[in-house]
Amino acid sequence: MAHALNAAPAILRNSELDADAVRQARVDLAACFRMAARLGMHEGICNHFSLVVPGRDDLFLVNPYGWAFAEITASRLLVCDFAGNVVAGEGVPEATAFYIHARVHKNVPRARAAFHTHMPNATALAMLEGPPLAWAGQSALKFYGRTVVDEEYNGLALDEREGDRIAASIGDADIVFMKNHGVMVVGPSAAAAWDDLYYLERAAEAQRLALSTGRTLKPVPPELARKTYEQMREGDGESAVLHLESIKRRLAKEEPDYLT
Repeated sequence: MAHALNAAPAILRNSELDADAVRQARVDLAACFRMAARLGMHEGICNHFSLVVPGRDDLFLVNPYGWAFAEITASRLLVCDFAGNVVAGEGVPEATAFYIHARVHKNVPRARAAFHTHMPNATALAMLEGPPLAWAGQSALKFYGRTVVDEEYNGLALDEREGDRIAASIGDADIVFMKNHGVMVVGPSAAAAWDDLYYLERAAEAQRLALSTGRTLKPVPPELARKTYEQMREGDGESAVLHLESIKRRLAKEEPDYLT
C-alpha cells in the first residue's frame, strides 16, 4: 500500500536546523508517533504525521518511508521542502505522505501540524454514508463545528493535483473525515493536533460502541452542543500541552530511545 517518494538525498545542513526549537519539535513529534503506536492508531508502515519546522514556512518534518510509528525517534524524522527534496535526514518520505502533507502545509498556512491516520474507529465512521459524528457524546462535542467531510475519494494521493484537492477540502475545519480513506487533523502545534487526534478516536469509539447496542442514539441539542464546545475550547490549548507533556514523561521512562 505504501510507496517511496522518488526524492533526492539530503541536500542541506545548516545551524538553523539544529536550533533548540527544532530539536524540541522533533521530540514532540516523535512522542506523538510512539503514543499513536501504543494506542493502535497506526497502520503498518503507512500513515504519516508532519510538522512545519519552527522558524520556517517552507520546510516540514515527516516520518521516513519504511519505518513503523513505534520505531520513530527524534533524529529519524526527515526535513523536506515543498518540492520533494529531503533537506535533512536519511531516507525519503512515503509518496502519499509527501503529496498530501507538502500541499496541506503550503496551501493551508495555519496547519503547522498535519496528522493523517487510518485509526480504526474514526476510519470506520468515514466509511459510512452521512455525517460521521452524531454529536451524542461529550467527547465528540470537542469537535462540534470543526469538522468537514471530503466525499471525493480518488485512490492514492500520488500527485500534487490530489494533494491540492485534499488541502482545498479542509477549508476552515480542523478535522477532515476522508470518506473511504481515513482522517486528517490539522492544528497550530504537535500538541494541539495530538490532543484532537486522540479525542477524535475516543469519540468515534464511544459512538461505535453505542451503535453496536442496536439502540437509538440521543444527540445533544445543537444549542447545547455549541455551548459545550465553547466551554471545552476555553482551556483546550493548555490542556493539549499538558497532555503531550504527560506522554513525554511516560515515554522518557518506558521508551527513552524516542529521544535519540
